[in-house]
Amino acid sequence: GITAIRGPKKSQNQNYKGHGLSKGKEREQRAPIRFKTALMNTLMDVLRHRPGWVEVKDEGEWDFYWCDVSWLRENFDHTYMDEHVRISHFRNHYELTRKNYMVKNLKRFRKQLEREAGKLEAARCDFFPKTFELPSEYHLFVEEFRKNPGITWIMKPVARSQGKGIFLFRRLKDITDWRKDTRNSDDQKDDIPVENYVAQRYIENPYLIGGEMAVSAPALLLHDVHLTNVAVQKTSPDYHPKKGSKWMLQRFRQYLTSKHGPQAVETLFRDMDNIFIKSLQSVQKVIISDKHCFELYGYDILIDQDLKPWLLEVNASPSLTASSQEDYELKTCLLEDTLHVVDMEARLTGREKRVGGFDLMWNDGPVSREEGPPDLSGMGNFVTNTHLGCVNDRKKQLRQLFCSLQVQKKASS
Repeated sequence: GITAIRGPKKSQNQNYKGHGLSKGKEREQRAPIRFKTALMNTLMDVLRHRPGWVEVKDEGEWDFYWCDVSWLRENFDHTYMDEHVRISHFRNHYELTRKNYMVKNLKRFRKQLEREAGKLEAARCDFFPKTFELPSEYHLFVEEFRKNPGITWIMKPVARSQGKGIFLFRRLKDITDWRKDTRNSDDQKDDIPVENYVAQRYIENPYLIGGEMAVSAPALLLHDVHLTNVAVQKTSPDYHPKKGSKWMLQRFRQYLTSKHGPQAVETLFRDMDNIFIKSLQSVQKVIISDKHCFELYGYDILIDQDLKPWLLEVNASPSLTASSQEDYELKTCLLEDTLHVVDMEARLTGREKRVGGFDLMWNDGPVSREEGPPDLSGMGNFVTNTHLGCVNDRKKQLRQLFCSLQVQKKASS
């Protein structure tokens, strides 16, 4: 799958807290999988209901930890983990999930593609709005701003989430007023640096459904690169807690196909697949690869009226709290499949192309839907192994998968 530089092997000494050590080879006799998490939402329900998994609390030994990023920051480098142990973040996940780092890595990768493969291939990275980091790129931003007077820009703090600190502006005066406010505020001490923001060109022609903006929010699991169908977020003032304000991606694809035809929608979804692959390739050499780590990313993609997808941001901790019964069922399936792919039970062969709602899209190269090695010479008949927004009988797929794995296991034993 997509890998980056492998981090140094953690040595075991008195300063390290060890996990997964007490069982040793005993794990081969199917010892219970000890899990830990501080998240009291859908995730906890899924973990508690998983056969053969037991919860540990406080300082207990664990084999699987769905941690938050603050725990990771404080403890990762002081934690020794045995071979089988898994944890839910890469230690420098922020290379993709902090808004300024994401843009920096994408810009660098685009330049690299232009040098190595030409302008046409580099243009496949043109899926994020023009963006500048402030205050460091303020003068570059002003230069661009003056080229296109009257357009709308959006300011976002680089390290905040859930819409906190975001505002729109059309005049430079709004920025200079904001800079004064941040410098002169009572709680801004001399030794505290000014918070970094990104100024990003605002997409002024979003695709609307019933007058509401359509933002696609697929989740992507990085272990290899997989994809699942999650939801289409519709921000609505008429939000109903029981009905929610989300569409399944399948429903959204059907809606678009009825309006624009299958070819235009196929192109849109292929462009979204391109966003997933290129964004991960942009951080492939900087993310510290560690076999203990996996990551469930949430992608925020805005679709405009020309059916062009724009990457807004990537979340390291996509919301796992359900906003409706349908959302709860959706997230339950997502998390169950995530645990299937992480495979603490060691049931998979590693050759699977689909696990529940996840498709294997990339494995040191694009993965074909067809069996056998793909013929990439002309790419004429090549169809990428992705079913984003397509009908998928997930339960049937999982039943068939695990039945065939059991048969293979019996045959080989």
